[in-house]
Amino acid sequence: MLNSGCILLSDNSVVMKKILSISGFLFLSGLSFAQTLTVKVSSPKAPVQPTMWGVFFEDINFSADGGLYAELVKNRSFEFIQPMMGWKEVTKEGSVLIVNRAEKQANPRYAHITVNGKYGLFNEGFRGMGLEKDAQYNFSVWARATAGNVAINAVLVNEKGEDIGHAAVAITGNEWKKYTVALTAGQRVAKGGLQVLFSGSGVLDADMISLFPVNTWKQRPGGMRADLVQLLADLHPGFVRFPGGCIVEGRDLVNRYQWKKTVGKVEDRTLIENRWNTEFSHRAPGDYFQSYGLGFFEYFQLSEDIGAEPLPILNCGMACQYNTGEIAADEDVNTYIQDALDLIEFANGTTDTRWGKLRAEMGHPAPFNLKMMGVGNEQWDSQYIARYKQFEEVLKTKHPEIKLVSGSGPLPSGDRFDYSWAQLKHSRADLVDEHYYMSPDWFLKNARRYDNYDRNAPKIFAGEYAAHIKDKEKDGPETRNTWGSALAEAAFMTGLERNADVVHMASYAPLLAHVDAWQWRPDLIWFDNLRSVGTPNYYVQKLFANFRGAQIVPVLSNGKTLAGEDSVYASATIDPASHKVLLKIVNVGGPRSYKIAFEGAALRGPIVQHRLTAKDKGDFNTLDNPDVVKPIEGTLSGGKNLVNLYLAPNSLNVFEISYK
Repeated sequence: MLNSGCILLSDNSVVMKKILSISGFLFLSGLSFAQTLTVKVSSPKAPVQPTMWGVFFEDINFSADGGLYAELVKNRSFEFIQPMMGWKEVTKEGSVLIVNRAEKQANPRYAHITVNGKYGLFNEGFRGMGLEKDAQYNFSVWARATAGNVAINAVLVNEKGEDIGHAAVAITGNEWKKYTVALTAGQRVAKGGLQVLFSGSGVLDADMISLFPVNTWKQRPGGMRADLVQLLADLHPGFVRFPGGCIVEGRDLVNRYQWKKTVGKVEDRTLIENRWNTEFSHRAPGDYFQSYGLGFFEYFQLSEDIGAEPLPILNCGMACQYNTGEIAADEDVNTYIQDALDLIEFANGTTDTRWGKLRAEMGHPAPFNLKMMGVGNEQWDSQYIARYKQFEEVLKTKHPEIKLVSGSGPLPSGDRFDYSWAQLKHSRADLVDEHYYMSPDWFLKNARRYDNYDRNAPKIFAGEYAAHIKDKEKDGPETRNTWGSALAEAAFMTGLERNADVVHMASYAPLLAHVDAWQWRPDLIWFDNLRSVGTPNYYVQKLFANFRGAQIVPVLSNGKTLAGEDSVYASATIDPASHKVLLKIVNVGGPRSYKIAFEGAALRGPIVQHRLTAKDKGDFNTLDNPDVVKPIEGTLSGGKNLVNLYLAPNSLNVFEISYK
């Protein structure tokens, strides 16, 4: 143990080496503990909402199909604009025709396959298929035999096209029926694929050709990718905002997100083109569609699974104003409002209601306990305000228990922002969504943004934020998620927490990105077909969310809030139930040392310190090197109400301090 008040090194030698390598020089620097920070434990100012730190999911960067939704087959129902996209023939003793059933609005197409010996189709997956050695996969197909005798053999293949696992399926009868068989992969493959081989002589029809890992989240058939959900669960988010931002709007109203098309049987959901398929010409994937296998039921279920409040965002009758700017006719807005009312019934209604019954049929008889809903995303000007107020009038009358989230537009300031706030300040909106995609310097300068906000106005939802740096892609897609960007966000977040009486919710954006199929950077979590990695920004979010506290208490330096003085930012909360102070200090400069005085409380036991830092602000995590920036843990000792702290350069420090 070092001298009283300094870091107590863990018995774990790896942790000891990490602590010494990052901060050992501080013990030799001769720094004095001249400056005192006072934590006023006995003066709580406001509660911290359980929803304070959450996650924002949008189907961008292949984060649903090809990501969170564990389906491995691309274009399983032949509904892409090019029906055979993702598929190719591998043997030629037969043919395939795509049939379109005009009477069937959802999933109208299927494959009509004629076999004269051996015929096969290969599916490439989403930038390949990730297959784990010895893992099981469920292959399924909806099929009917219309003539002759045709058998199916499902084959997992590696990058060379070699068979690494197969199983046969016997098709019987001329009625549509779902057939399922399990396969085991004999190799670990990052970019494999699936062959569907037909043998015999005859004709059959096939639809919804699917392949899922058995090991999904909670082992649900047709469920979500376990490692990605686990990363979300580890954040302990207070809410999940879904299905996104711009996805809600659509390029035009026809292509907007319509939640009713995403529920019910998976085979009866209506696929559409993802708006990010063509949004950025330089990153247009060409094969990005939404199967809606991950729909509103699954979003509600995910929220429940990880202990988060669901926050659905609905279209308000406006397409993206950066694209077509299309709006619904005034007389049609009621249709959009009815969608909101029906969603409340789907989430909360009894099983004898139309939509509550559907929820029960999907496997969840109990209500999802929806408490809040967003109206529109990033819209602006009078047309948005008019539509929002139509929603507000109906929803606040029929469902006053539901909190409404409105929006201030796409920017954190300017004429559009000011106009929205002028209109919403006196509305019945419960929260106003503010977005900031700005430079790290902006985040550092805006740590006091909410210090002087009107305490009687609607509360703040910091719904989308991330510090953006400029770089080139030469070092890989993860390069914008630097430690410097995460550190700036951490400084800003101390201001959000310090103003928890005004800021009730916050979420980084976007959430997920496939390294081989992204449209937007930076992102919180990167993944490929087999692996996933938390960014430095992810670990900042995790530290704030995992050590949230219940009430904010002041942290003062010379009687003033610490928000950038000497490059240091601080916030503190207490958890009266566990008798803990949770002190967060962000140092964006050189080494610092402080005396921390605790007013109105006596300390007890060792203090746990969680430190997040890096050798350089340009450091970042990758799938190949996931631990470059990651929290380490140590302990401190202190006196009855005083402790000496060293702050490493460019570090986020979270201190768990027990008191009585």
